Amino acid sequence: MNDLDYRAPRWLPGSHLQTIIPALISKAPQVGYRRERWDTPDHDFIDIDWVDADYDAPLMVLLHGLEGSSQSHYARALMARVRQLGWRGCVPHFRGCSGEPNRAPRAYHAGDTAEVEWIISQLRRHHPAAPLMLCGVSLGGNQVLKWLGEQGQHAQDKITAAAGISAPLDLLAAGEVLDRGINRHVYTREFLRTLKPKALNTLQRFPLLADADVISKANSFKEFDRFFTAPVHGYVDHNDYWRRASSKPGLRNIAVPTLVINARNDPFLPEAALPQQHEVADCVELCFPQQGGHVGFAQGAFPGNLEWLPNKLTHFFQRYL
Repeated sequence: MNDLDYRAPRWLPGSHLQTIIPALISKAPQVGYRRERWDTPDHDFIDIDWVDADYDAPLMVLLHGLEGSSQSHYARALMARVRQLGWRGCVPHFRGCSGEPNRAPRAYHAGDTAEVEWIISQLRRHHPAAPLMLCGVSLGGNQVLKWLGEQGQHAQDKITAAAGISAPLDLLAAGEVLDRGINRHVYTREFLRTLKPKALNTLQRFPLLADADVISKANSFKEFDRFFTAPVHGYVDHNDYWRRASSKPGLRNIAVPTLVINARNDPFLPEAALPQQHEVADCVELCFPQQGGHVGFAQGAFPGNLEWLPNKLTHFFQRYL
């Protein structure tokens, strides 16, 4: 474990500034993508944004965070680095996150490993020989790590290496901390600002899925997940969802080289919820810097650049190519 990898610049103190500033004003390169639409087995679709290169070039797949997209600051920073290296990259969008409402009576959630498996199988079918690096950020990071834990040895036939960045490894702990204090008023409120309209749009078409009146009044993740995420996706309630969807218990079953990056001051996950080395497989490398916030890791002079995370990830992946 290396706690000395990242240090925040002096002008960027505290977990909240280290989270918010990189997302809003730090320099993230613009990336020109090629969009591709895949029809899903349940008659829905997902949109994939591509960075193209030679057909046999390594392929990096990025699963974005809650309400994120290929335009999220971390996605642009990472895909710009992919292009510099001459690799290929793709950002599959979760249902409803590519700018168009999805068709099916579902959304996406932190434990949706069936979707991850389908995406990987499609990529493998179309690109059978390419080295495939799978990384996920925040909610997408939890999906990646949970999928790896469920796959065990079978993942070795599908991907080369993986990474989870700022993943809410313990969703019970993350849900509790996000629903109180400043977190609830800043982060949770911002997420619900887009999650609730999407849910209500789905319920206009499928009114028997959940109670629209209750969801419209939700002002916490506990309420939203209890009354929408859980019933729509087959969970008993929010506690059942948070417990069963958490990736932390499966980290000891991972069988491909995997990097887990979480700042110890991440406001989305208490430091006490981070795993110890004995709780993960030998092929899992833990990187827990003291600072960095949630998917922050800005460096350099104000307003900062976002090069640390792409450099850290690609350096790790290059070891296995």
